[in-house]
Amino acid sequence: MSSRRNFLQQSVLGLGGAAVLPLLSKTAMAAGNAQNESKESGLQLGMAGFTFAKFDIEKSIAIMNRVNIKSLSLKDFHLPLNSPPEKIQSVLAQFAAGGISIYAVGVIYMKTKEAVDEAFEYAKKCGVSLIVGVPNPELLDYTEEKVKSTNIRIAIHNHGPEDKLYPSPKNVYDLIKSRDERVGLCIDIGHSTRAGQDPAKAVVEYNKRVFDLHIKDVSAAVKDGKAMEVGRGVIDFPALVRALNKIKFKGMCSFEFEKDMSDSLPGIAESEGYFRGVIKTIGG
Repeated sequence: MSSRRNFLQQSVLGLGGAAVLPLLSKTAMAAGNAQNESKESGLQLGMAGFTFAKFDIEKSIAIMNRVNIKSLSLKDFHLPLNSPPEKIQSVLAQFAAGGISIYAVGVIYMKTKEAVDEAFEYAKKCGVSLIVGVPNPELLDYTEEKVKSTNIRIAIHNHGPEDKLYPSPKNVYDLIKSRDERVGLCIDIGHSTRAGQDPAKAVVEYNKRVFDLHIKDVSAAVKDGKAMEVGRGVIDFPALVRALNKIKFKGMCSFEFEKDMSDSLPGIAESEGYFRGVIKTIGG
């Protein structure tokens, strides 16, 4: 596994590294990345909003454009849930002007019915049909009702062994498998690995209930595993890509970079470059 990872990393680091080389023009970078996109399978790349917890909107847009990722799951530190309509329109317009599409909102935590209502209203006002969220288990009946009445899907996010609600994708799936098909999962592959569940196997097992992925790597498949650049840790990304291709995954593979969050561009670029390289190597 180590030799395979080293080979792939050496082969594709140039893709991510190109995003941070100041000597390359933006036009050349965009053209090169567009060519890479055309050779990939049908997998779509996005960014989880938490990646930009240390950055304002302008800086977040700039980083996404540097690595040619155009889809974002919007986090509430960039647009609070109780924002008035004019604020919502202003923020959405700012992202649109920067070439960024908002495909989902979240992660949003929901501990009361009022919080569930607020989350679905927020998604509606933002014009998206997907919430990445964490409704308390006792609120799943009510959340399902909101899904049915709004036709807004919810992807429940697992947060690893520390999470008393949803440590692994299995903990989510066991509670939603008999519910409306628009109630699904956002599999955080790093937290899943730390919780002892292979994300590639989870993707295949839960199939159409997997709406969204948070892409990251971890240093070890244990509770104390640390977040790191994709390709440097223990997650088997070729297996994950094969699993996603097998189920013909139509959701977003969104990077959630949690290492060096105040200076994250190099790590994000390395991660997306590695992941693009695996996709290109595995094919569609």
